[in-house]
Amino acid sequence: MLSSIAKSSVHKVALSGARRTISVQSLLHGSPEAKKAGDIEVQQHSRIVARGKYVHGFEVHRVKPGAIDEYKAAAEKYYAGIKDAPELHVKLTGSWETLVGQQDTFVHILEYENYAGYDKTTELIRTSDHAKAYKALLPYVTSRSSELTQEFAFFPTAPPHAQGGVFELRSYQLKPGTLLEWENTWRKGIEARRKFTAPIGAWFSQVGRLHQVHHMWQYPNLEVRKETREKAWQIDGWAETVSKTSQLAKHMDSFILLPLSYSPLK
Repeated sequence: MLSSIAKSSVHKVALSGARRTISVQSLLHGSPEAKKAGDIEVQQHSRIVARGKYVHGFEVHRVKPGAIDEYKAAAEKYYAGIKDAPELHVKLTGSWETLVGQQDTFVHILEYENYAGYDKTTELIRTSDHAKAYKALLPYVTSRSSELTQEFAFFPTAPPHAQGGVFELRSYQLKPGTLLEWENTWRKGIEARRKFTAPIGAWFSQVGRLHQVHHMWQYPNLEVRKETREKAWQIDGWAETVSKTSQLAKHMDSFILLPLSYSPLK
């Protein structure tokens, strides 16, 4: 999602004849192994792979290079403000600045009480002083993107903590129709990574840029990240997981993030 701020791609789809009906299997299954998992309805999709309790909103801002400090001050007023307002029923998962990746980019993840909670929270914000605080940060922003996601059922988001270090956000643009196969493969192989570091969270998009998967990790520093990843390759199953899931992705991104002072996760 971060890379889509700096560049946009236009995909043209040629349709011939009458409008074609896309089957449920072509949308949700990417291989014979995935199809074998059973026939499902489209409306059951989230229930199968998602935890279902929360909706996480990803908000990504590209900021003017000469206005970083002003943006940080304005963003803290807004995001810390809504975080500390219990009547809004929203939690700030975290706020980060990109260290490696798209420069001058900030990532904010908000946790809503499902879609009904999102509707209620955003309506309350629009009619409160928090809306003024949000508008105050806009002069420092060159572009924005947002995405609504859900957690994978096997990978709940970590609670607030202050362990220090750096965060890595990995984003994958999947081929349409491969989410269930990706989830099934990754869920089996992720235990190899858990042996060395606890994940922060994993989400898949439902509104915004579709067919996106994000997962986040925390390390004391980049050297430990390197060592941890090398150890995971020695565990049976991880190489196979990486090989299979990489074939399901159109492109992949890795961003190193630093938490902002008011971020609950840091």
